Amino acid sequence: MDEISTAGEAARDELIVSFGRLLGVAGRLGHILGRAIEQEFGISHLMYEVLLILGRAGEPGLSMGAIAREQVLTTGGVTRLIDRMEAAGLVARAEDPGDRRGRLVRLTPRGDDVAVRASRLHLANIERYFLEPLPVAHRQRFLDDLRILSHAARDALPPLH
Repeated sequence: MDEISTAGEAARDELIVSFGRLLGVAGRLGHILGRAIEQEFGISHLMYEVLLILGRAGEPGLSMGAIAREQVLTTGGVTRLIDRMEAAGLVARAEDPGDRRGRLVRLTPRGDDVAVRASRLHLANIERYFLEPLPVAHRQRFLDDLRILSHAARDALPPLH
């Protein structure tokens, strides 16, 4: 690898430019797809992600700490988010049967319905903006490569506690 000696060289380096493109496309697609969910269902993309996390967890639900770890949020941040979601009728808090002091968060029937309907819209938009621009022959390889990168990045981080 050649040593970079000027800002111009850095700005033209193929790997640096490619990584910048990755961050840029992730931000733009996140904005496009998140805005569609917000306009159609009145929830943020983060709320949608929490609905999915709770959908995967099933009954009896998840602790606030588990949700915070899944989304890399502070406990205060997740508490405020769950408060808004509870006020919207998307989630409910219940006693944790395994911990008398603990509370679990679970989907309400309304939260489950919103998750399903938002996912249908989200999937259509993912196909439109994320896959359709790619040649058909490249799509599966691209998805496989993203999985590899995701796992490598996850494994490079220290465990979250």
